[in-house]
Amino acid sequence: MSPDYQQVIQKLHTLANPYQAKTLSRFFKTGTGEYGAGDIFWGIPVPLQRPLAQEYCNLPLNDIKKLLTNPVHEVRFTGALILVNRYQLSNKERQKNILDFYLNNIKLFNSWDIVDLTAPKILGKYLANNKNYAILFTLAQTNNLWAQRAAMVANLALIKIGEYAPALELAQQYLSAKEELLHKATGWILREIGQHDQQLLLNFLDNYASQMPRIMLRYSLEKLPPELRQKYLKIRYGIH
Repeated sequence: MSPDYQQVIQKLHTLANPYQAKTLSRFFKTGTGEYGAGDIFWGIPVPLQRPLAQEYCNLPLNDIKKLLTNPVHEVRFTGALILVNRYQLSNKERQKNILDFYLNNIKLFNSWDIVDLTAPKILGKYLANNKNYAILFTLAQTNNLWAQRAAMVANLALIKIGEYAPALELAQQYLSAKEELLHKATGWILREIGQHDQQLLLNFLDNYASQMPRIMLRYSLEKLPPELRQKYLKIRYGIH
């Protein structure tokens, strides 16, 4: 008999911390009109979720989907952890099944921390092995913020193998994005590219610093020497 997803929820509930839940609700901006509006927190730190995810790593995909549709943030995050564990333990055929499940249910991965956990370790790892980068641009063209962020953050796995072009092309597309969470993700990925190949980052900044949203630019500059940071900030703000 397969483990029951309800057992996961019950065990998580025993770990609930109401005080921490209030802190997390503020951190993840759950107020009216904010990106996390309506999300519910039980106040469970990620290190306490990981052993549970390991224990239930063989949970069927249908049960994982039930966790991902739960209104409680930590239940969904634990479901995402289980899915990552399953992907890492699977053969190529099963990895493709998990990738298909991930892409078909991408809207359920509806918070930046859940996207940032899963996109590099499932989508990014798959693309690093299979080179089908068109998936990223399909996700980027959707009207879903989390799919768009997943497209960018998945590049963490590609950067590790020296594949920078998809991220740089997406970064150009996201220059006109309105969502701050996309600005932050893009700046983060550009910064990572700069850690591996600084000239590639500088080339991008030479072309686009004047157009980059403020947060995207500042994130991308964080690891550069002070004189370079000042150079591109001056370009962005038109200071001569």
